[in-house]
Amino acid sequence: MTRPPRPLIAVPARFSATTSALRFAAEVNARALIEAVWRAGGEPASIHPADTDVPARLARFDGVLLPGGGDLAPHRYGAADTHDTVYDVDDLQDTFDLRVARHALESGLPLLAVCRGLQAVNVALGGTLEQDMGGPDRSHRHLRHPVAVRPGSCLEQAAGEQKVDASCYHHQRVDRLGAGLTVTATAADGTVEGLELAGAPGWFTAVQWHPEDTAHEDPVQQRLFDALVRAAAE
Repeated sequence: MTRPPRPLIAVPARFSATTSALRFAAEVNARALIEAVWRAGGEPASIHPADTDVPARLARFDGVLLPGGGDLAPHRYGAADTHDTVYDVDDLQDTFDLRVARHALESGLPLLAVCRGLQAVNVALGGTLEQDMGGPDRSHRHLRHPVAVRPGSCLEQAAGEQKVDASCYHHQRVDRLGAGLTVTATAADGTVEGLELAGAPGWFTAVQWHPEDTAHEDPVQQRLFDALVRAAAE
């Protein structure tokens, strides 16, 4: 009996200035992220960020995973100044990620957005970001903490829990919400940790943390990838 093909999940690549095994600059995705999609039954495919027709390029895919990465350029959300902690800004990366976010949301293509991905969705819908959360007491870098999940949300349905242990690595967070977005998860300090879009035509959820960090050992985190692939299969 022939098994059905794995749903094809587009994962926009991240630009990397140095990658030792490849000797020069590279396009990469986190191995843990790719493996989480594979465990879920998906076929992850890194796609090259390019200033091209995004809808046509995504037409062959069953779902999208918008991953973490460097910061979005502050001018993308109307900021006049750039905080000195902003890093790894790339204009082409921003252009591509924002177009991918808009197309997936408008077309109903199943979308899971992670960390920078959540921020890209917020900016794509007209929201803004707090460029720097502050020092060690406010920055969510190298930190695991509990996150409260809104009951009845798509995130709660996917995770199966109303409180999750989140692995975080970010120094920016949502400031003003983009049009139509609702908060589905928060940290104890009020940081937005989850977003969804009211009336979205397809499956969509976004998290500020990195579920791939612990998905190999935490079934709750793995369920987010399972839900994406399940929606893509449908």
